[in-house]
Amino acid sequence: MKRFFLMLFLLVGASVLLFANTGGESDLTVQMTSLVLELGIVIFAVRAGGALAAKIGMPSVIGELLTGVIIGPYALGSLPLPGFPHGLFLAYDGFAVSPVLYAFATVASIILLFSSGLETDIDMFLNYSVAGGLIGLGGVISSYIFGAGLGALFMGQSFFAPSSMFLGIMSTATSVGITARILSDKKKMDSPEGVTILAAAVFDDVIGIVLLAIVMGVVAVITGHQAGGLSAWGIGSIALKAFGLWLGFTALGLVFGKKLGEGLKKIGGDAHYPILALGLALILAGFFEMQGLAMIIGAYIVGVSLSKTDIAYLIMDKTKPLYDFFVPVFFAVMGMMVDVRQMLSPPVLVFGGVYTLFAIIAKIIGAGLPALFLGFNFRGALRIGLGMVPRGEVALIISGIGLAAGVLEPSIFGVSILMTMVTSIVAPPLLNVALTKGGQGTKKEAKGNETESIEIVLPTRELAELVSSTFLRELEREGFFVQHMSIRDEISHIRKGDISFSLVTNDKTIRIETDPVDASLVKSMLHEVMVQLDSNFEKLKESFDPEKLRQELHVQTGRKDVAFKKILDLNCITTELKGDTKYEVIEELVDLLERAGKVSDKNQLMKDIIDREERMSTGMEHGIALPHARTAGVNTQTLAIGIHKRGIDFQTIDGSQVHILAMILTPSGEEAPHMQVLASLGAVLGDEKTRTLLQQAKSAQEVYDLLIK
Repeated sequence: MKRFFLMLFLLVGASVLLFANTGGESDLTVQMTSLVLELGIVIFAVRAGGALAAKIGMPSVIGELLTGVIIGPYALGSLPLPGFPHGLFLAYDGFAVSPVLYAFATVASIILLFSSGLETDIDMFLNYSVAGGLIGLGGVISSYIFGAGLGALFMGQSFFAPSSMFLGIMSTATSVGITARILSDKKKMDSPEGVTILAAAVFDDVIGIVLLAIVMGVVAVITGHQAGGLSAWGIGSIALKAFGLWLGFTALGLVFGKKLGEGLKKIGGDAHYPILALGLALILAGFFEMQGLAMIIGAYIVGVSLSKTDIAYLIMDKTKPLYDFFVPVFFAVMGMMVDVRQMLSPPVLVFGGVYTLFAIIAKIIGAGLPALFLGFNFRGALRIGLGMVPRGEVALIISGIGLAAGVLEPSIFGVSILMTMVTSIVAPPLLNVALTKGGQGTKKEAKGNETESIEIVLPTRELAELVSSTFLRELEREGFFVQHMSIRDEISHIRKGDISFSLVTNDKTIRIETDPVDASLVKSMLHEVMVQLDSNFEKLKESFDPEKLRQELHVQTGRKDVAFKKILDLNCITTELKGDTKYEVIEELVDLLERAGKVSDKNQLMKDIIDREERMSTGMEHGIALPHARTAGVNTQTLAIGIHKRGIDFQTIDGSQVHILAMILTPSGEEAPHMQVLASLGAVLGDEKTRTLLQQAKSAQEVYDLLIK
């Protein structure tokens, strides 16, 4: 965290110098420069805020929101700095952020809802759970009535006034990702309560989008043509039109979804169809905005349309970097739009407190009450109600739309942010307590009250991801519904009929939670997947000869770039290797790295480097060896260079004795150019003159100077 603040300080300092010399530039150039600066600061700040929140056990979205509030124009962003007399972040014509920065947040909201649509299990919405549908509907209706009613009461206006309707719809959304994480940690995702909550959340999402379409249609007419309001008949006709537009496009998307996916693959090929799918979401988002509805509705429809195609998972995987970049910026911008002074005023605080309290009560009653009539006891109904309490991304997007459209006052926007944060903070510990107290949540003994955990630890994270993704694909081929709970988390919920289980992938571990009666089925299917993968690996071994490919490697022909120079350290070089075997000299290099403070776990490092060496020698040509590994034994990418004067047997390609060893190590979980470093160093060592000089070198400094030049 200290490093972050130092980097941020340096960034701001550099920005002061930049802006001090922009006086002669055009307005457009100044705006673009301002955007680049603002975006850079937001990215650093929001990452730190999200990481800090996660570290103390809070949802990262809360940290991202609060970070936006802190750096926004109504807080620290308004403090004057050299070169920034009015602060780093300025309010533009009464709006909290610049139009170009808000444009980034708008694109982020489209990406977010497009991803939510891809994660929606529409089959479950149409077929799976009557209980989930009734509970989800109950939570939506009660939340809308309470929200709109409070808006009408506190602001002295009609129940059907635009701001009242927005307050109603903002309180309907449920953030299932937060609840799913708690259920997973407590091994309750497949309990009757867990299954019902997850099913009801799908209904929440779909019904919430329908309500937003209706409300936006009504608001467009009221604000555009009939400021005096509309009759009940007028509202009904507009609602019918908005609902029809949503339903029509959704139906077309579901009917032609597979053909749409095939068309995208033909147009863009395997490399580009995920981006084309996102482009289609942007086009339909713009179309819906032109019709007086919200952009996010169009984006959601495209996501839902592609959710049951064979490319849905790949689209989510390929667009995840865009999601990781844009969506935290969206949360930060939403926080920046909060006027802290207005939100902290007594009337707004009172209204915000009451609105938040009723938002919690509305979900507990609206979702919990129907559960009592659907086989759940009071304990189970309370768990379901608490599980539906957290609000999240959709509520923020709706409130942002209301503020941008002028429907919501800044103070009311602050109320919605307060409600979102409080419900997301309060609900997890309450649900945690309700689940911990134990006891079944159903009136009668029901499947899922007992859970069996199946855990598989694989040698590498890559293998865990391969097994997990293959298993999920096989489940879909068997007709199971696979619901990815969040693009940020590796949590999936799988259903078919009364069979329900969850899968969580965490680093090298795959954990499956299931009812004991289904454990045998799950183990059989998992075993079949492992057998299939093993068979494929055997076929790979039969058809592919790694040794033959190794014989064709010629290090001297590689690209000579500077990739390895960035990690070259004088303290990790020796010209005095003494070992008689390759394993002895490998250990000498590891000891050298340990003395230089580069090693975090020597035993793990030795195991990983030897495992790699035993699979196939890293001895190359011309007396060069390049032992390497991705390992948890180091925290940062590192390089050790050793010179062996006598030479040792390393099973090289050409049978030569090895005199020059270069050991490259990369942390197992780090995205770093491991093979690029390996290839660039190999190409440099492949030069005969360089090799000769290295073998004659008498000190580490000589080796360093030769390689760094």
